[in-house]
Amino acid sequence: MRDRIEKINELIKTNISHLLTRELSLKSGVFITISKVDTTSDLRYTNVFFSIYPEKETGYAQIALKKEMYAIQGALNKMLVMKPLPKIIFKLDTTESKADEIEKILKEI
Repeated sequence: MRDRIEKINELIKTNISHLLTRELSLKSGVFITISKVDTTSDLRYTNVFFSIYPEKETGYAQIALKKEMYAIQGALNKMLVMKPLPKIIFKLDTTESKADEIEKILKEI
């Protein structure tokens, strides 16, 4: 079962990445990267963790994602041949910014 979930996570990550490049029009210089996908064992929900570059555009990118959420979900549902089709939940991945903060603190010590 675990291998199946990992394969589904990878499939969703790949497809969402392609969809975001094709379907989501962001202003020049703003990039969204899918860092991790975590699907529940019952396949009902998928948490898609993303990071945004540059970080100062986080609010703008989150609004753009929210606005296009249903189009992205619909396109993904057409691509996936599985039942049930998981509901996508986008979550901001703050791991990198937290790591930067920790690194700065360690350098000060």
